[in-house]
Formats: sequence, structure tokens, C-alpha cells
Amino acid sequence: MRRKGNIKVFIMNIATLIILGLAIYFAYQFYQSNNFNDFIRSEANINASEFKRDDKETYSNTRSYKITSNEFNDAMFSKEVKVEKNTPYKVTCMIKTKDVESQKNVSSVGAQIAISDSVERSVAICGDNDWQEVEFIFNSKNRETVDIAFRLGGTGGYAKGEAWFSDFKIEQGKAEEDSNWNFACFIFENTNVNINHKEIDIQVTQNDIEDIKNTITRFEDSCAQLSEGKMMAKCDIYEVQAPITSLSYDEEFGYYVAPEDIENQIKDVINQHNYDHIFAVVRLGNEEYENDIEIKDWIGLGSMDYYGIGFSNIRLPNSSKSYVYKYDRRVNQFPEEVFLHEFLHSLERTAKEYGYNIPELHDYKEYGYENEYLVGQKEWYKDYMNQEIYTSNGKIGLPDNIYMLKPAKKSNFDYAFELTVYQEPQNIIEEIRGIFNNLFRNIKLILGKA
Repeated sequence: MRRKGNIKVFIMNIATLIILGLAIYFAYQFYQSNNFNDFIRSEANINASEFKRDDKETYSNTRSYKITSNEFNDAMFSKEVKVEKNTPYKVTCMIKTKDVESQKNVSSVGAQIAISDSVERSVAICGDNDWQEVEFIFNSKNRETVDIAFRLGGTGGYAKGEAWFSDFKIEQGKAEEDSNWNFACFIFENTNVNINHKEIDIQVTQNDIEDIKNTITRFEDSCAQLSEGKMMAKCDIYEVQAPITSLSYDEEFGYYVAPEDIENQIKDVINQHNYDHIFAVVRLGNEEYENDIEIKDWIGLGSMDYYGIGFSNIRLPNSSKSYVYKYDRRVNQFPEEVFLHEFLHSLERTAKEYGYNIPELHDYKEYGYENEYLVGQKEWYKDYMNQEIYTSNGKIGLPDNIYMLKPAKKSNFDYAFELTVYQEPQNIIEEIRGIFNNLFRNIKLILGKA
């Protein structure tokens, strides 16, 4: 009798161990599928997207991070990273997509790397794509932490589909210590767009191109002269024959050329060089199509950016008889003014992002300056660029170091070093530690919201 009882106990113990082992196994598998390490998951429409770790679609020997959105959503997982001020950083990862589409069909939405609380981002991937490396370069500016997000969606709209992310890496580069600015100046020879169901075909003349080239040379000289040697400008000119086929629209400005409208025409040039600013010279009207493209009183638009690089529209006037970009000592002695003005808008924005309190570029009248005949606002720009605007509280203007605060670019990473931010757990002990870290973090988040 005792022997049978012992056998029964033994079998029960074995069964208990098997059940316990299976429970541990399935719990571990559940943990592996749902563990996002230190990443915080968030979405615009709660519970509309699924976050999973995938062991079937992988790039390397670790599970990939997968976002599935069966309906349009902006979903991301992110981690706050400590950074040094005014320092370039590069984040890379591998991304694979399936059936990813943008709700508004805009190029800024898709699978991407981004800073969650800003418009700074990498390229956005849509459609079906095998694993490819995506790179995101940014400058920390005045920040000490940034929240790096791996995203299916974007600030410009929602996306749906499946996206896998893997092999995250962040590198710290070295900021340039010179004030030599390199400009890419694209002259678009053709605009072929459909506005209000009307086909509009506009060309730039050879005289236009010569006037712009001369004006760009004058812009280079004016940057050095008006900054009193604080910066130098070198401009590379590209004549683009591929037409502009889409325009962006804004209630305040009407139609304009946004970076995404010409990305296909400029991306190869920008990727092969280290430019600090981009000028896009366009014609959106002429005598034949004078009022067909709505433009609300602008000849230049600045303060935009192309993946962190300053971007400005320079619009050619409708009239071929205009002297806006043509030097004439009796009519216009400062034809480069529009180029300089729009570039200064980028410096103005940069100064504010670094926390400087500066006057608005358009407020010249408030400080006693006038728009003078032949030279426009030249004296205002000179004093603005050299912090020589007199006020009762002293002189104001752009800070002296603004010309050193250039955008981050690939050349900043010739001697980069990798940060240990995205390391995966190497063993079960590290995984258990990660579980408790996530548990405590979530408890703090819940208590903070309570």
C-alpha cells in the first residue's frame, strides 16, 4: 500500500513539475513576445494598433519589434535618451514594411525614426519593402534629453499596415567648429501642375537663370560683408529640368513648394554632399498664367527644413520685366535681398531653438529702420546679423555664435562613437532586471497620472 502511495505522489509531483514548466515556458514566451525592454509604447488612437516582438520576421538573431495598425493610426515606441547640448547624433535601424499606406498620401508619414515631440524625422517608408537601413540625423541644440521614437505614422497624418524594426543604434558625432556655410541652389526650369482642374505649364527663361546665377554670387559676397566676416557662404548651383509636378498649399501663403514636392529631384544631390542650407528657385506664374496659381503676396518663403537642413523657396516674379533679381544701379542695387532674408529666417528659428531672445526679422520698423530705395532693408540686415540694433536695454540681434550652429550632417560622424542605449538583454538575469525596471517605471507613470 505504501509503495503504491509513493508512486502516486511521484506521478503527481512529476505532473506538477510538467505543468509548472509549461506555465513558465508559456509565460516566458508571452514575455518574449510582449517585452519592449525600456521602450514606452504610445498611440494616437488607443488600442487601435498592436505592439509585438516577432521571432519569425527578423533581421538578426533577436526578435524584431513589430507595429501592426489595421486602421489608420499614429503608433510608436520610444525611449528618452540623454544628450549633450549642440551635438550631432545619428540614429539608425533596420525597417521592413508590408502594406503600409499614408492616410493623406504625404511623404512625411509611414515607418520612420523621429523625435516624438517634434517634426524632426527620418525618411518615411510606405508600401512593401524588405529590410533596409534607415538613418536619422539631428542636432540636440539646447536639449539635454530627446525622446527617440520608432514610428508608424507621423506628425503629418496617420498610417496603417505592418512595420518591423530591428538593430537600433545611436552614435554621437562632433559639431563643426567653423562658420563656412555650404548652400545648394536648385533652379527648377519647369513647373507642370494641375490646379483647379487646369493644367499649368510654366518655364524659366535663360535670362532668368543668368539673373539668378549673378544674384547668388552677390549673395555669397553679402553674407561675408554684412556679417562683417562672421560667416562665409559657398553656393553650388543645380539646374533641374525634371518638372515640379505638385505644390503645397497654406491658408496664409497660398501655393508654395515644400521639400516633399521636390524630394525626388534633390535627394540624390543632398545625400552626396554636406549642405547647410537649400534654396529652391521656382516660377509659379508668368504673363500667361498670371492668376492661375494662388500666391498670397510672397516672393520668398523660409524657416522650413529638409531633414534638419534649412530650406527656402525663392519665387521668380511673374513679369519678365521685373528687376527683383537683377542688379541695376538705378533700380535695384541689392537683388540678393530675398535670398538673404529667407536664409536669415532659418538663423532666426535656430536662435530661438537654442533659447536666445532675439527680435523678429520682420519687425525692422519697430526699431526705427526703413525700407530704403535701391537697397531695401540692407542696414537692418547688417545690424541684425551683428547684434547692433540699439534699444534702451542695449544692443540686440543674432548672437555671435549663431554662424557656428549649423545643422547636423553626415560629415559630423567621421569619428563618431556609439552610445550603449539600445543594447538587448544578454542573459536571463538582465531580462529579469528589465522586467522589474519596466514594472517600477509603469507604477511611477500610473502614480504620476493619478
